[in-house]
Amino acid sequence: MIIVTGGAGFIGSNIVSALNARGIEDIIIVDDLADVSKLGNLSDLRTADYIDRDQFYCKSSEILSKMSISAVFHQGACSDTMAVDGREVMKSNYDSSKNILEACLENRVPLIYASSAAVYGNSERFEIEAANEAPLNVYAYSKYLFDRLVVRTVFKNHRNGVPQVVGMRYFNVYGPREAHKGQMASMVYQLFNQYKYNGVVRLFKGKGAIHDGGQQRDFVSVQDVVSINLYMFEHSHFSGIVNVGTGRARTFNDLALAVVNCCRAAGGEKRLTLNEAIQSGCITYFAMPADLQDRYQDFTEAALGSLRGSGYDSEILGLEDGVSSYVQMLLQNQSQPYSLN
Repeated sequence: MIIVTGGAGFIGSNIVSALNARGIEDIIIVDDLADVSKLGNLSDLRTADYIDRDQFYCKSSEILSKMSISAVFHQGACSDTMAVDGREVMKSNYDSSKNILEACLENRVPLIYASSAAVYGNSERFEIEAANEAPLNVYAYSKYLFDRLVVRTVFKNHRNGVPQVVGMRYFNVYGPREAHKGQMASMVYQLFNQYKYNGVVRLFKGKGAIHDGGQQRDFVSVQDVVSINLYMFEHSHFSGIVNVGTGRARTFNDLALAVVNCCRAAGGEKRLTLNEAIQSGCITYFAMPADLQDRYQDFTEAALGSLRGSGYDSEILGLEDGVSSYVQMLLQNQSQPYSLN
């Protein structure tokens, strides 16, 4: 039996779908369905059981002790980087993760959990070293603190019988099953909806040495995120924290142009250069909100040494290929798009 927390969410439901594709259905979904918009992610999945998030977080050790669990994929979290209720974020992300870690260690159950590239803040280096970590918001801090706990209590102890523990520092993930996330959905999803329904995409203006739309992020397809999760599951000898990205930062302009040109190609229109897209009004810019400026990562780029060191050697999708695949899927399934005003 496998447990997936956040199993009705974006990455969690994609992991369950991939497990199903491998013939694995003995899966327990852990989630909070107070938000029923996530139900669409569950309708095509084959699972064995469901446990409410709060019940599992409070009784995780008891639950794991009574069942034969081969792994816990801990993907559940409050992922709102703009959240202002720090106590709630710490309770949801840090306290619950501590309980799950203790339960997995007690019962010798492998744990593969979601961390975040947000822990790096405005660092210019993205190797997994404490000196590079400087979280800018409470979401990032909750992930940072749990990573530090894992390093201190698991990786530095090397106790006999300790199960596999892998932390996955996700960079900017995009792909299917994210529609319920609203404003926290990926830029690919948001820009797609902007262009399809308004004919225009809006990006942040630049500041300082950064030109308009010149902010850079490492955008990674959920297809690769799932592949890496399942690799870790199948290689239980490896423990550690790994970056999960492409290893190449791309500008917001690159991303927007990829989305626009995929949509145009589907409508039989010619591809545009960046200058043409700007001149025609397809890409526009607006000032970053003042309250966001000091908490915003202008650049991220995954250093993949830790990931490749685990033995994972599969090719990772580049931006244009990943966006093209996703946009084509979105064009085919627009029954309930997330509308941006």
